[in-house]
Amino acid sequence: MRMLDRLFAALMLLTRLPFGRLRRVPSEAFAHTTDWWSAVGWLTGGTTALVLWGAAAWLPMPVAVVIAFGVRILLTGALHEDGLADFFDGFGGGTTREKTLAIMKDSHIGTYGVLGLIFYALLLTGSVAALPVDTAVRLIAVGDPLSKFAASQLINVLPYVRPLAQSKVGTGYRRMSVGAWLLSAAFGLLPAVVWLSAAFWPVVVVPFVVTGLLIGFMWRRIGGYTGDCCGATFLLSEAAFYLAAVVVSHGSLVG
Repeated sequence: MRMLDRLFAALMLLTRLPFGRLRRVPSEAFAHTTDWWSAVGWLTGGTTALVLWGAAAWLPMPVAVVIAFGVRILLTGALHEDGLADFFDGFGGGTTREKTLAIMKDSHIGTYGVLGLIFYALLLTGSVAALPVDTAVRLIAVGDPLSKFAASQLINVLPYVRPLAQSKVGTGYRRMSVGAWLLSAAFGLLPAVVWLSAAFWPVVVVPFVVTGLLIGFMWRRIGGYTGDCCGATFLLSEAAFYLAAVVVSHGSLVG
């Protein structure tokens, strides 16, 4: 029952679908939602991939990509994109730890946030649109849960830097147990085993490299992570995954 509560808590946190009507979960379950981020990626990534496959049958690839990720934004309530904008604003405009955290807490979006979102959106859509439709569909089904698994490692490595009452879950994320980590890894990595050809397997490491770099950057700047950092890490790791896939698909490995 505890595992099911945590799964529903993750679905309620990371999507805007009415899972709360199906099950009432204790507040403690929200502290363990990171255990199931990669599993939720099967829903969000699968939906995005399915929409892309359908839209690309009728529309040019760039338009289909915009529609597909637009559907994901609706599905998630722009939760990750909001975190990315705050991340760019805070780390772009903040010169001290305190200033960086204060800017990220501000609900208003600034120049760094706007420019960061524009650059991210162009990089994401441009990368995915440069791929053949069938390849893009498979990569999205892989990239979403894989990057969610990579981003979830923030909570295992870094401390939460705000008072716990300010956390979206109210108690702060708890570090994964060994069993929870293995389960999260299975949901994060299994799609890559099933959907990716051997030529794309080296790309699987990219979200973890980006996450590692961001962990070091966050540690030096603010000494830990916030919820915004989690959302930003997911999106940046995922975008880097697609960009690397484009490099591979246009290189000698794929021909």
